[in-house]
Amino acid sequence: MSMQPLATLPHAVRRAFRGVLTDIDETLSTHGRVTPTAYAALARLRAAGLLVIPITGRPAGWCDHIARMWPVDAIVGENGALYMRHDDRKGKLRKRYFADAASRRAAKARLERIGETLLRSVPGCALASDQAYRETDLAIDYCEDVPPLPREAVDRIVALMRAEGMTVTISSIHVNGWFGDYDKLTMTRTLLQEEFGMDLDAERERFVFVGDSPNDAPMFEFFPYAVGVANVQRFADRIDTPPRYVTTREAGAGFAELAELLAAG
Repeated sequence: MSMQPLATLPHAVRRAFRGVLTDIDETLSTHGRVTPTAYAALARLRAAGLLVIPITGRPAGWCDHIARMWPVDAIVGENGALYMRHDDRKGKLRKRYFADAASRRAAKARLERIGETLLRSVPGCALASDQAYRETDLAIDYCEDVPPLPREAVDRIVALMRAEGMTVTISSIHVNGWFGDYDKLTMTRTLLQEEFGMDLDAERERFVFVGDSPNDAPMFEFFPYAVGVANVQRFADRIDTPPRYVTTREAGAGFAELAELLAAG
């Protein structure tokens, strides 16, 4: 299926949306930075009455900050391992994990061992700089703080993780691996049901998801009005079901393009 220009998204569909679900890296951010324009777009969407929820591979430590400080309603982190929502009325942060505390502790040592093996086996890769703030997964940097690795090296990291029985996905900057049968979509379902009383399967036409890379694939496949920022085309051969729509601009500018369209009604 070829991606259609975002401008062709029907007006009636835009007006019916209840929320915007968004990836962060190279969707909201641009070359590792969230621009003022992209950040303002988050606030503009909330001001328009839409739920705004980042769905990211970034770590629990980052999610704590984002849920408290950003103009968002909640966040799903570590590729679906958890969600967080700040209750402004009670002044408390609510956290929900896919796995219980004992299972997370048991996986920790395995993740550390696998990480050491990967660093020895794939020259040039590194533990992600945010690994210390992760609770459930292993993130291997292939182009964020290291010189970009060739595709063959990225595929080697994926193969080694899968050989350990891990679920694996690729973002625009990291290869992420974890133990457990979950992804971004499964925890998004849980979040919307538990925190907002919404059945996502019944409401999926009323949400737009925007992303850029293979770890967004479950969301692209599920949401009929999924959007890719323009740089999603770099991963075209790694995403079986591409988003239905694509922005003209890349990364944070593409997110702002979507926000402008939706806020205009």
